[in-house]
Amino acid sequence: MINLNFLEAAQRLQEVVDHTPLQLNQHLSQKYECSLYLKREDLQVVRSYKLRGAYNMMISLTERELSKGVVCASAGNHAQGVAYSCNKLNVKGVIFMPSITPKQKIEQTRMFGGANIEIILIGDTFDDCAVAAKQYTQENEKIFVPPFDHEKIIEGQGTVGVELYKDLKKIDYILIPNGGGGLCAGVSAFIKSVSPDTKIIGVEPEGAPSMSLALREKKPIELPSIDRFVDGASVKKVGELTFELCRSFLDEVILVPEGKVCSTILQLYNKDAIVVEPAGALSIAGLDYLKEEIRGKNVVCIVSGSNNDIDRMQEIKERSLLYEGLKHYFLLEFPQRPGALKEFVTHVLGDNNDITYFQFSKKNNKESGPAVIGVEVGAAEDFENLRKRMNLKGLKYTYLNHDQLLFNNLIG
Repeated sequence: MINLNFLEAAQRLQEVVDHTPLQLNQHLSQKYECSLYLKREDLQVVRSYKLRGAYNMMISLTERELSKGVVCASAGNHAQGVAYSCNKLNVKGVIFMPSITPKQKIEQTRMFGGANIEIILIGDTFDDCAVAAKQYTQENEKIFVPPFDHEKIIEGQGTVGVELYKDLKKIDYILIPNGGGGLCAGVSAFIKSVSPDTKIIGVEPEGAPSMSLALREKKPIELPSIDRFVDGASVKKVGELTFELCRSFLDEVILVPEGKVCSTILQLYNKDAIVVEPAGALSIAGLDYLKEEIRGKNVVCIVSGSNNDIDRMQEIKERSLLYEGLKHYFLLEFPQRPGALKEFVTHVLGDNNDITYFQFSKKNNKESGPAVIGVEVGAAEDFENLRKRMNLKGLKYTYLNHDQLLFNNLIG
């Protein structure tokens, strides 16, 4: 039996976490013809909700347990939440992070934890890192602070729902980003206890549908592989506790393509000057799938975090253009003669087309050689006209956007 007391957790956390704003967003409200509120956990102390669960678990430990020190494995938000909690509670912590973790996230974690933490970089993936962290925990008899599958973690994340209900009693829909399930489990369990008619929608990245699979199979199943782009919400397997709660309290889980997440990140920045990480954009990216049923309703989207590396912006823009049908790649048999590229630009490209990528492999004693060409179009409908002109010129090509293997090998 899972024993959760969200109000007590909120009391424990009130001196540590910020009661983040619930903001009515005019732009999104007009777009979806509803009252659309953003729960701004991106403005939390560590720029994500993860502090809530980490601190709630750690402060619930006995003095003897705390004296042993804590361990966690994380590439980002959970690490920062644990680090902040270690500093606040004057507890020693060891934080395992993958060797490939960006320097910015390492420095943020070190800043929040100060002298109370040690960071160990190990493994090329989070899964390798987590195995090492759990082994270290056992060997050194410390306390492991999991990212989502623990009663106190779930209880802490559920305090987001406590704040929501304090700020807005009439909520028709809540959209929640879902990874391992801690936030969805906590918020849905609390909200359904005080507002059973509120519909609660989990939103997952299409490349990591772990909760969707678990609900279909009626138990957590480990995915063989996932797209880790939405790093804050991409896990191979949801938790046992989080699954049980989500199965009981979630009304629906929807999947959102990673490219749509990227478009949402850019729109939030350009329209509202809001900077979010991919997981933080998930709930808003899911709105289009509910457009008809949320019209005229009070809708809340939880913006879960803003720990986004500036180095990722080029990839975010690229994925958005591909998703929106504005960028197209071709493997083309290109004539090996002077003026061929100029002829392609003059007679094949349209007025609103631009070559953004060109890589040509010259072959000796050949009339043509392979070229990988990236073309950005002004509008999605321009693409068919581009292909028509390529066909009229008799060009031999392979369209790469829908061939993931070739795309990854030739472009990356």
